[in-house]
Amino acid sequence: MKSHKETVMNSPLSRREFLHFSAAAGALYLTGFGCQGPSLPLSKPHPKLVSPGCRKTKVKVARIYMGTSHGKWPKPQLDFKKEILFYESEFAKHQEELRDVDFVLDELVTSADQVTRLEGKLRDVDGILAIHLNLGVWPILEKILRVGKPTTVFAAPYSGHSWVGFGGAQKQELGAKMVCLLTSDYSQLAAAIRPFRAIHHLREAKILNVSTLDFSFYAQSMKNKFGTEIKPIELKRMIEVYNSIPLNQARNEGDRWIKAAKKVVEPSREDIVKSARMALAFERLMDEEEATVITVDCYRSMYKPLCQKYAFPCLGFARMNNMGLGGICESDLQCAMTHIIFQGLCGKPGFISDPTIDESNNAIILAHCLGTPNMDGPDKAADPFKIRTIMERQEGVVIQPKMQCGRKVTQAKLVGTDFMPFFTGQIIDAPVGLKDNRGCRTKITVKVDGCVTKLWKNYSHGLHRVSCYDDITTELRHFCRFTGVTLADEANDDADALYSQRGSKATI
Repeated sequence: MKSHKETVMNSPLSRREFLHFSAAAGALYLTGFGCQGPSLPLSKPHPKLVSPGCRKTKVKVARIYMGTSHGKWPKPQLDFKKEILFYESEFAKHQEELRDVDFVLDELVTSADQVTRLEGKLRDVDGILAIHLNLGVWPILEKILRVGKPTTVFAAPYSGHSWVGFGGAQKQELGAKMVCLLTSDYSQLAAAIRPFRAIHHLREAKILNVSTLDFSFYAQSMKNKFGTEIKPIELKRMIEVYNSIPLNQARNEGDRWIKAAKKVVEPSREDIVKSARMALAFERLMDEEEATVITVDCYRSMYKPLCQKYAFPCLGFARMNNMGLGGICESDLQCAMTHIIFQGLCGKPGFISDPTIDESNNAIILAHCLGTPNMDGPDKAADPFKIRTIMERQEGVVIQPKMQCGRKVTQAKLVGTDFMPFFTGQIIDAPVGLKDNRGCRTKITVKVDGCVTKLWKNYSHGLHRVSCYDDITTELRHFCRFTGVTLADEANDDADALYSQRGSKATI
């Protein structure tokens, strides 16, 4: 019989429950600079999820320990029970990160025939984590790979010699969805789950697009490849939901943002309240639709009838990102998909930007008026922020955080169904002063890992990209291998090779 603790840890969260939990965690999100942040209606707290966003079910992982009775290396009579207990103790160190994971299959497998008997269960998982214990497991692993699910092999030193065949297998169809971690760093057991989480996240995600434009071909392509639903929302419905938010609630929400800000520069309280009302409307709409991400065609079809007449969506987007969901500018569906991937891989939201180049510093400046204070995730301290207008419009309400100098960042964009250009770098400047009145409100100067000249010559598929804190190259590589996406490092890869990969389908 399962304990109460086990029941809680293995129970999926509803979207409403997740939002309420995120609010409880996010109520402290501005404590890093001594202010109380925007809060939401609270209910009882729920178990923490390391990757933000709403999932209807937990990530399903098969954890298989591969060992053979005839393997005499690393030592004869290896005690499999002790080995498994050791690994379980390592997993226990990461129980917070793994609270959204259900190990639906958790077994010691000692023969290929045993895998055959388990195939039915393996076909329903998001991924397989195969832990290499001793010599002679290749027939077992080969049988696992033939199931065709994303598979990560964890092989610590002295686990056996099967690794000599891993590289060759990855070059063949058999190993097309195999990733290998040959390491004594047991924290990688938790990291191994992150690409599975991103795959699961995409399959259960729902994006709302407030727009009159036709994006049905792209939406169907994403549904077919990743399982993601993208739904259009009509202007009429958006206005109805906006008008359904009581003004007193909007005023309270607006005042919380004003109190939390280091400074309100241009916007009036009236404009902030209007934007706060839109933010609350986004939450209500997403709750009704059980959605995870919202985007608005704010510079085209929704500019005059929604943004100018009622409110710009920027504060609402920042609020969604702070909560661990997603608010995406300008109906950029490719960036919305990338945002979801980032959340699954590292638990952090993305920062969409319009870049400009500075070759003298081997740097790229990433700029956008919309910023998100909680770039480290909804349960971490936030960056301090001001409340500003949109630079080029001189209207609306945006959040301008001062992002963290010295942090590594990863920038990428999923193009179509099968191509992802990316690069990494380090933030060397984050100008937010009033004298810095060029470009967008939120800016970071990123010194590129590689050559910025090569980067701009390789740059393609539009201006917008998504950036997140930290170098998540390894997680991206694994995710892309599992999903058949070509990952291209624009600051280091050869230009001719990149151009040959640009026939990606379902671009916008």
